[in-house]
Amino acid sequence: MNGERRLEGLVLRSTPLGENDRLISVLSAGDGLIRLAVPGARKPKSSMAAAVPLALLNLQVGGRGDLKRVRQLSVQRNFAALAERLETLAAAQGLAEQTLLLVPSGDAVEGVLEDLLLQLGRLERVVKERQVSLEALATAVQGVVHLLALGGYALPLASCARTSAALEPPLGNWDWRCSLLPGEGFVVGAIAGAQLVLNASELALLQRLLRPALPRRRDGELMGPVPVWLRLLQLVELWSREHLGRAPRSWRLLRSCFADGASS
Repeated sequence: MNGERRLEGLVLRSTPLGENDRLISVLSAGDGLIRLAVPGARKPKSSMAAAVPLALLNLQVGGRGDLKRVRQLSVQRNFAALAERLETLAAAQGLAEQTLLLVPSGDAVEGVLEDLLLQLGRLERVVKERQVSLEALATAVQGVVHLLALGGYALPLASCARTSAALEPPLGNWDWRCSLLPGEGFVVGAIAGAQLVLNASELALLQRLLRPALPRRRDGELMGPVPVWLRLLQLVELWSREHLGRAPRSWRLLRSCFADGASS
């Protein structure tokens, strides 16, 4: 990133810098994560005030040294509507945090920005179309599954970690179990010491999250009740902590939106 240049990116994080500036972390398709200084962004009526999290920006950047400065910006898209509902905001923040954990600075990861924008668009529809809260939870879980796969930490959902047998959950067999051992993967059976044990339908639902669309019944309703989706959220949290050192803090806030088990 030498000299003046233009780029498009999604702001994932913003923190104060000095008295009037901001330091933003931007996800760019070509450069991965980039940290940029935005002069005067915290001043009232500043032309740079749009440099906020969940804004897709066209940026002109330049300057000397490692920390480049934003010269000009224009807004391509703003997902501010997600703040109208706590569950959509928590889901979006969690996906942004997950991306920050996965994508290295200055090194592009193909498909991450495109997939993240897709999930944010789905969350935006939850707000605008007044969809049930479960849509936000399911979008968050599927978004993490996609991000982990794109970032090189995919859930190993094809075979048993110990026997290499294909993981083919027998739907309708309510005695069948599969255990998550974050250091190994998924193992058929209820294994002592496992951090999470899934039944056949739960594993089948998780496997379907690798597809582009959320799993739905013929009537359009999401497959799986709230408790199952909360268990899958716990699962991706455990996997992230094991392989990335930590998990997004926003998942605690998202989980609190479903403390009473409601889905509306």
